[in-house]
Amino acid sequence: MSETFDLLVIGGGPAGYVAAIRASQLGLQTACVEKESALGGTCLRVGCIPSKALLESSEWVVQARKHFQNHGITFTDLQVDLAQMMERKDKVVNGLTRGIDGLLKKNKITRFLGHAKIQGPGKVEVVSGNNSQVIQAKSVLIATGSQPSSLPGIDLDGDRIGTSTEALAYPEVPSHLVVIGAGYIGLELGSVWARLGAKVTVVEYLNRILPGMDDEIADEAKKLFTRQGLDFRLEHRVLSVKTEGNQAVVHCEDRDPLTADRVLVAVGRKPNTENLGLDSVGIQTDRQGRIPVNDRFETEIPGFYAIGDVIRGPMLAHKAEEEGVACAEFLAGKVGHVDYNCIPGVCYTHPEIACVGQTEEQLKEAGIEYRKGVFPFKANGRAQALGDTDGKVKVLADAATDRILGVHIIGPRAGDLIAEAATAMTFGASAEDIARASHAHPTLAEVLKEAALAVDGRALHA
Repeated sequence: MSETFDLLVIGGGPAGYVAAIRASQLGLQTACVEKESALGGTCLRVGCIPSKALLESSEWVVQARKHFQNHGITFTDLQVDLAQMMERKDKVVNGLTRGIDGLLKKNKITRFLGHAKIQGPGKVEVVSGNNSQVIQAKSVLIATGSQPSSLPGIDLDGDRIGTSTEALAYPEVPSHLVVIGAGYIGLELGSVWARLGAKVTVVEYLNRILPGMDDEIADEAKKLFTRQGLDFRLEHRVLSVKTEGNQAVVHCEDRDPLTADRVLVAVGRKPNTENLGLDSVGIQTDRQGRIPVNDRFETEIPGFYAIGDVIRGPMLAHKAEEEGVACAEFLAGKVGHVDYNCIPGVCYTHPEIACVGQTEEQLKEAGIEYRKGVFPFKANGRAQALGDTDGKVKVLADAATDRILGVHIIGPRAGDLIAEAATAMTFGASAEDIARASHAHPTLAEVLKEAALAVDGRALHA
């Protein structure tokens, strides 16, 4: 059977399904190919959503054990039902995947289940089991996402030594979990299992955690995570990880071996660009396996486009969604736009850590003169009422124009608070603009206002 479409999207994750929906809204006859039966990609199925569900559940455990009594709530015989916790996580994921399936149907997008492989200009073969069919389309959009990376010498077995996929579904709480990599994924999942009772050791090649994040914020995060029980081994170069019976042994250069009952390898992700048939039309990938595109997401081959984790930029679901919308708008003859300077990043630990724009280190390296305003959550009434006062907000503004260049937050609900900063920066706001805006009292957002005031040395509650 042969089908013809205006647009065929390969991949049903945040980049792909959003692009398909927007294209259909704009009148393009659209189809989407996804090899997994559940839509949503890595983010929804084995990434963003399940990890946040477990982070929320495990934080409730910490609150019950350590903080409920501060609110006058006491009880005995606290128990954790890990199976029930995992069931709740799966229920959240399943509900959202069904919701995306409904959105595709609502927008009259044709769904194909199977592995897509490009056969030539405008032709894609979809293989599902022993069945295959060729689909024809005027434009083909590659949005196949990414998968966990590993390191030489690590024998991933999907059990004792695994990636984030396995760490989202351990059948029991590890006695000792070694996390290789101190980035967002490693710290989030390390936090989950530490809260549930595991000894967690985080091994990192660099001399710091959270690579790429503002140094001041990362330093404070390390202190807080250490206080929570995470053991950091920085400047450790992993040479190998091997299983020995029911345990795994991590060997690092010039260091004593670490023995654990589980090892989580969280050293980043790599694009899913293999076995797509790119060579059949002459699409070349770069050294990292990414597909080069121009500002309109066009590859070097006419009729083929790429977005999300398979192209340059941070591997973030919301970045991929923005690219999906912009690409669809370009294809429909409209003007698409993504402001890469205003893509926020969030680490959903406790406290949360969020950032948008440039760090102090980047501004110094670029020789940009700036002013800085910092305000702590401990001076905020809402944070005091929540009993959640760790952290701060930092606003960086151009010294000459006062335009906001970066905002960095570590503290309660930082992932929600960063949206105001991203919006302000998108519209070219100054620190004065945020400082002059009325913020409801008592709210955590007042900390951002105070930090903006502090840029000019006039914080009110310092």
